[in-house]
Amino acid sequence: MRDTKESRLLLVLLVAIAFALITVDIRGGRNSPVDGARHAAAAVFGPVEDGLSGVVDPVGDAVSAVRDSGTRHDRLAALEKENAALKAELGSDDRNRSRLKQFDKLMKVAGAGQYAIKGAQVIAIGSAQGFSWTITIDAGADDGIKRDMTVLNGDGLVGRVTTVGPSTSTVLLANDPDFTVGTRIEGNDELGFASGQGDRPLRVELLNGKAEVKKGDRLVTFGSEADKPFVPGVPVGVVSRVDPSGGGLTRTLYVTPYVGFTKLDIVGVVVQGPKKNPRDTVLPAKPKPVPTPTVTVTVTPSAGAPVPNGDANTDTASDEQQ
Repeated sequence: MRDTKESRLLLVLLVAIAFALITVDIRGGRNSPVDGARHAAAAVFGPVEDGLSGVVDPVGDAVSAVRDSGTRHDRLAALEKENAALKAELGSDDRNRSRLKQFDKLMKVAGAGQYAIKGAQVIAIGSAQGFSWTITIDAGADDGIKRDMTVLNGDGLVGRVTTVGPSTSTVLLANDPDFTVGTRIEGNDELGFASGQGDRPLRVELLNGKAEVKKGDRLVTFGSEADKPFVPGVPVGVVSRVDPSGGGLTRTLYVTPYVGFTKLDIVGVVVQGPKKNPRDTVLPAKPKPVPTPTVTVTVTPSAGAPVPNGDANTDTASDEQQ
């Protein structure tokens, strides 16, 4: 339509009619004179609107699904993260409980022997010094650690400090072939020297070749002068085998150590020895012997069993008298 004076007047007239119809419709309410026209328009255009809605709604649902899928993905990711965190927390709790148990045993050993200790954690195995069996702990000179200090845990003797750095130290384990410690047998006080043999039992040479010793006897450290490198009374192990005495000056024993050298975690370095030798008080309580069940068998003779010799003789004597 061209923009003329007549077209402008027509536009103004249509707008005026539209406002008039709106006013009449509002004032008429349910009895509006245009209500019939509205229903007629609905009947004509309703199917078209439904068709368009059917076409447009899937698109809208798809857009909504895409939008919601991002929300669900974020929620799933959050749940997975929470589960992972919970699992890690549970694992951490188990590890902490294990460490607390080890530390508790360590403190009991230190208390029984009256050892002043510095707790430490194993952070590495092996060392640059070329030792076969060593560990590195997270305590050093800054913590008061010095060379040739005794290292133990809640089970017994671990080793001795060989190298000290500012914050770490190297410990030579008691099962290393270059390791030697003076020992004393519980009860009879027989002295000897224990040497490491790697993953085999410790080898102990008793100074008395005629010493009375048996499997199951227990050994502790004898101690060193000024408590270096070893303090007295630390549990070493249990005799597992005794070589026959050949009449020599020494006697050889094999001792299973209390400490598991392949599973070390929490250890303690003795920074000050006891004022008095604890002797055997640090040793764990001896296991109670398990009673052996006794079985009694009672034999009941059968009806056709032969008569005992004594009864047979009696019957024979009776026949002779008759």
